[in-house]
Amino acid sequence: MSRLPTVAIVGRPNVGKSTLFNRLVGKKLALVDDRPGVTRDRREGDASLIGLDFRVIDTAGYEDHDAQSLPGRMRMQTEAAVAQADVALFLVDSRAGIVPLDEEIARWLRASTTPVVLVANKAEGRSGDQGILESLSLGFGDPVQMSAEHGEGVGDLFEALLPLLDKIEAENVDDDEDDDRLDGPLKLAIVGRPNAGKSTLVNRMLGEDRMITGPEAGITRDSIAIDWLWEPAGGEPRQVRLIDTAGMRKRAKVQDKLEKLSVADALHAVDFAEVVVLLLDATLGLEAQDLRIADRVLEEGRAIVIALNKWDVAENASSLFNGVKRALEDGLSQVKGVTVMTVSGATGKGIDQLIQAAFDTREAWSKRVGTGELNRWFERAIKANPPPAPGGKRIKMRYVTQVKTRPPSFVIFGTRVDQLPASYERYLVNSMRKELGFGAVPVRLSLRAPKNPFDP
Repeated sequence: MSRLPTVAIVGRPNVGKSTLFNRLVGKKLALVDDRPGVTRDRREGDASLIGLDFRVIDTAGYEDHDAQSLPGRMRMQTEAAVAQADVALFLVDSRAGIVPLDEEIARWLRASTTPVVLVANKAEGRSGDQGILESLSLGFGDPVQMSAEHGEGVGDLFEALLPLLDKIEAENVDDDEDDDRLDGPLKLAIVGRPNAGKSTLVNRMLGEDRMITGPEAGITRDSIAIDWLWEPAGGEPRQVRLIDTAGMRKRAKVQDKLEKLSVADALHAVDFAEVVVLLLDATLGLEAQDLRIADRVLEEGRAIVIALNKWDVAENASSLFNGVKRALEDGLSQVKGVTVMTVSGATGKGIDQLIQAAFDTREAWSKRVGTGELNRWFERAIKANPPPAPGGKRIKMRYVTQVKTRPPSFVIFGTRVDQLPASYERYLVNSMRKELGFGAVPVRLSLRAPKNPFDP
């Protein structure tokens, strides 16, 4: 199986890199706003350009700052993306013309070994003619003239990339044995409040500084998906699709437009995850916002694992752990016994156990119960605790069937089941979790009465 060639989009802030990224992947994956510096981490996606398939990387705007500052750390991420890419798309703003920072980026790119395609963006109409002429001085030949926002010039970009990507794809052929041996990737989203250490944990898992981290809260804005091969000690490697998300603060505190977009993006990532790790800051304990996030995850039907991060610096560890478990039992009444783990993104302790717990949780979330086992449970549950008889009329529960998995969902058919109290429904769901092996994953239960043929 051929490895998809990789194309990195680079340029100074606000030249349209994320707009081009969205155009190439055919979806609005990257956050776009008029202000510069929206993108901070590298975002990757599968692109298809007139039948030419490749992996595209959206990078942060390249700025000249100290390496220890946030813009400096963003620049280091961009440099790493170009070093790993097969081709770099160097975007300039044709309407603004060439500025000193463009010239600095050009010097850096000329010193790299990655082939460069110069793209003059925002070239619709005649407003970009002067900037297009100025771009010839950068030393990359004639630019591809296009408008990422309006889709103009896509054919010219295709012609520029085709000879480069065809050559790379022919040279890079991967062995596909792992694809045959491994199960589907675990889609694992990491969520939590700002500064809980989500990006630090992801970097530790990957063994590289893939995500920008630092003491500033709210560095991550986009939800970033990364493919990772987890290699547990003494076990078979397994594929994981890690999704790092922006921190989610209390809704009333979220005023900035970009933060609203980031939170919406994080919630969107939850929708596409299989298992969600809610990361707590062990130095702060469990807060009301953590419970709100957990409740949202469960409402979406996703399996959840709670991880206490920064465990290496936590004080009164035993009482803290027990206190969090008690608070979860009280605060998440719809699901009892959620798995709680302790980890350290700084040291890596507990990561293997966390990933294994996530795989185990996905297995329960995906479980389908055999008809015989389901019927036997149903009979035992009703015999142990018969349904009530409101107004002296018995509620007859005839049979149950599983209609779907992920999350496991069931329908019970019977007469007058619309009068079944919520407490009895909770009894049935809790009994399912305990006896059928669903643990703390969400379980959906619907009640259906057969239609009366004499009803009008």
